[in-house]
Amino acid sequence: MKAVVPTKDLKTLIESSARPLPLHIAIIMDGNGRWANDRGLPRTEGHRAGVRAVKKVVEAASGIGIKYLTLFTFSSENWNRPLYEVSALMKLLYETTRDEIDELNANNVRFIATGFLDGLPEEQFGIIREAIEKTANNSGLVLNLALNYGGRDEILSAVSAIVRDALSGKIHADDISEDLFSSYLFTSSLPDPDLLIRTSGEMRLSNFLLWQTSYTELYITSTYWPDFDEDAFYAAILDFQSRERRFGKVSPSSD
Repeated sequence: MKAVVPTKDLKTLIESSARPLPLHIAIIMDGNGRWANDRGLPRTEGHRAGVRAVKKVVEAASGIGIKYLTLFTFSSENWNRPLYEVSALMKLLYETTRDEIDELNANNVRFIATGFLDGLPEEQFGIIREAIEKTANNSGLVLNLALNYGGRDEILSAVSAIVRDALSGKIHADDISEDLFSSYLFTSSLPDPDLLIRTSGEMRLSNFLLWQTSYTELYITSTYWPDFDEDAFYAAILDFQSRERRFGKVSPSSD
């Protein structure tokens, strides 16, 4: 049986490592529904349990010095779920954001959101905007919720904007580069993720940050999101610190 390492020791291992922390961690929070089904509960209870996991991970990320944390909160495809579940998710988004704004602000967390926000219901859009404005001057962890987000739609939106600017003379075709393209994405103010965590064991990106994750390290765990706690988060970071990132180059230790 594998020995269990106490949380404080996992954190100490990370902090004592000579390897850098990931600057930006992105998470696909998967498995809420299956967690609930395994317990004979409604799927909505899985989403509520998932909110508690979010709070644990945000506190852990802030406490260990992660600069950016992006959470895949609601995809553009999620509108196709049953109406009762979408309504419950929107209500949960509103209530959680409303209830956590002051604590996020007190902990110097800056709250932002990525996606087609104007496609959210008015109430949810309003509370998200309030949280963004209230925490705008904070200098700690940047917490980014991907809301009404789809990677392909984001890329198409960027292409459309570039074409419009080229036709109007704002940019020239020869100006188009990776950096310029990235500046048209929702995540233009963020570095690309260093680490992408996906819970529940699924082996796919699910239309999440398709451009930004070209060289992101992937960490897949079978743990359902509601069970993903500080220990699981620290384990993912330790795994990241054990890797050699070459970005297509040859390792210096290679012959």
